[in-house]
Amino acid sequence: MWKELGASWAILLGIGFMMLANGLQGTLLGVRAGIEGFSTFSTGIMMSGYFIGMFIGSMLAPWLVNRVGHIRVFSALASLASISILFHGVYIDPWLWMAMRVLTGLSFAGFYVVTESWLNDRASNETRGKVLSVYMVIVTGGMGAGQFLLNIAKPEAIDLFILISVIISFGLIPILLTAKPAPNFSTSSKMSVAELYRASPLATIGNCLTGMAHGTIFGLGAIYANQVLVDLKSISLFMACFLIGSLVAQWPVGHISDLVGRRVVMAGLSVVSIVCCILAVVMVKGSLGFYLVIVALGGAAIPMYSICIAYANDRLEPQQIVGASGSLVMVAGFGAMIGPIVIAFFMELLGIEFYFWGIAVVFAFIFFFTLIRIGSRAGVAVRDQSMLVAGPIGTPIAEYIAPDSIEYAEAVSRHEIEQLDQREDITERQL
Repeated sequence: MWKELGASWAILLGIGFMMLANGLQGTLLGVRAGIEGFSTFSTGIMMSGYFIGMFIGSMLAPWLVNRVGHIRVFSALASLASISILFHGVYIDPWLWMAMRVLTGLSFAGFYVVTESWLNDRASNETRGKVLSVYMVIVTGGMGAGQFLLNIAKPEAIDLFILISVIISFGLIPILLTAKPAPNFSTSSKMSVAELYRASPLATIGNCLTGMAHGTIFGLGAIYANQVLVDLKSISLFMACFLIGSLVAQWPVGHISDLVGRRVVMAGLSVVSIVCCILAVVMVKGSLGFYLVIVALGGAAIPMYSICIAYANDRLEPQQIVGASGSLVMVAGFGAMIGPIVIAFFMELLGIEFYFWGIAVVFAFIFFFTLIRIGSRAGVAVRDQSMLVAGPIGTPIAEYIAPDSIEYAEAVSRHEIEQLDQREDITERQL
């Protein structure tokens, strides 16, 4: 693993800077929209532009990388992201901001494609999970640290917009100066959404609803916090708590799902998320208990994506896993696009606390659909689950640019054979 990380230091450092800028940008725009008097609904539409851009970029960026290469795409999109954020600071208009958020989302989708395909190429199937887990720590940690940069200048001034542009420019430097050649790039054939649904209705619907929850959490969180918390430090901490919870819970949740089954964990995470949302509504805002509840909500809600992916992979043949990745990204991206718009509409209609009620409703749908699937279809036996694909494997874009399907299927098969041999050895010793 260390060899692969050493060969990829430039791309990891670059994406770290980009995520620092991304974490600050999302929260800053939510706060600034409130200062400028944007309505909750128009702000929700504006913030959803990022996820629309991500959805478009997840399909466009692989084609661009295949055409002109990793470094050129990363550089061009860094320039686009830098220009986009400066437009926010110069022109105050929700519709222009939405257009700029689309460009920002497209740019960051490209960053993920470049980074994750680079890491996928450098890593072997035996080290890929560890390498991408380190990458996810950098992504989540960068976004979390970016929240606290909100406190170094007034959000109503242009300073923070300029700072974001500067950070993005810094992220470009390691990529341009790396002496390592960029890897070759190719995408696999895709499984349609209809085929994916026939193979695993729960993974498909669960992934879409999880996208709705995640889009709401990160798209509308700063809007909610700006109205109920007293200062910028509290807003920064509020948004960071979701990411702290994700970092703490991601591995334990994946490990538990290996032991007791994915559907049980999906139902459990849904219940925890619903309870946390109810507690967040009734607790004193800004208290220690309130922030701990947000950490718990992040730890339950955000790992749900990985569990949905793992559950889908358990239902697919090894040679189908890579082909299904693009459709998994599409359904999650669709959910992330519509989540902020729908929940923002009800926040405007019913009050700001519908931020948490909306998230709770989404997880209630996941919970009840999980129960329906448990009652209508036998689950995959725990011993037959593939632990190779259970852990975090990157952002949603990682599913789109997974390694070659034949190589991946062979690795899964080898892993399953090794697991079977280990079980037979244990059985023989017991006898």
